[in-house]
Amino acid sequence: MKISEILNLLDKIAPFEYQEKWDNSGLQIGNPADEVSNIILSLDLDTSVIQQTSNNSLIITHHPLIFGKLEQLNFSKYPANIIQQLMNKNIKLISLHTNFDKAILNRYVLEKVLTFQVLEQINDFVLIAKVNMKSDEFISHIQKSFNLPFIKSTKLPAKIERVALTTGAGASLLNIVHSSKADVFLTGDIKYHEAMESTSLNIGLIDIGHFESEIFFAEALKPYLKSLDIQIQIINSKNPFIIS
Repeated sequence: MKISEILNLLDKIAPFEYQEKWDNSGLQIGNPADEVSNIILSLDLDTSVIQQTSNNSLIITHHPLIFGKLEQLNFSKYPANIIQQLMNKNIKLISLHTNFDKAILNRYVLEKVLTFQVLEQINDFVLIAKVNMKSDEFISHIQKSFNLPFIKSTKLPAKIERVALTTGAGASLLNIVHSSKADVFLTGDIKYHEAMESTSLNIGLIDIGHFESEIFFAEALKPYLKSLDIQIQIINSKNPFIIS
């Protein structure tokens, strides 16, 4: 199957024009006219994914491998070392990042993973759900849903009614969440000063992890590719962080 056919379908699922200006979604390695024999879906691209991928395949990741200005291909450094591994096996690469967040992933995680109903969408990245749970019950639900070994949070209200969600790293959206009157904001990669800010705004923060909150990318995308006459397999990258 030609990559151009796959790109056309992906553009209908999560239009590439939806991506943020700083993003780099789309065809990263390959030619639209290239033929591929199968598709691998993964959150990220690492050596373990490449080792499990056969020659002449296409990998579709959530996070782009090539971000910003790539000035040289020094194969002893990242990401050139990964690019070399792809080229050695004639593997092509497409990424669906912020366009997929906006179109599918945030809603999928809120509805399918957390089993909450979307009440409203505040902006492209922030979804609000109405819940009625005690704090300890809510924490238990979050920990189980995202398979978190522990919960890292600021002080939470005793009862939680409105919840905001942004998968990945969304703490920069705190002011938007504050205007939504959410009791708790679920997102990842929360920094110390963002936790200080949320405390001053009286918003509970729960760090659901970048990897943990977006590992659902492949399973969220796969059903949309059923019309393609090609083998599709999920081989997810590994979490670079190790809990010990």
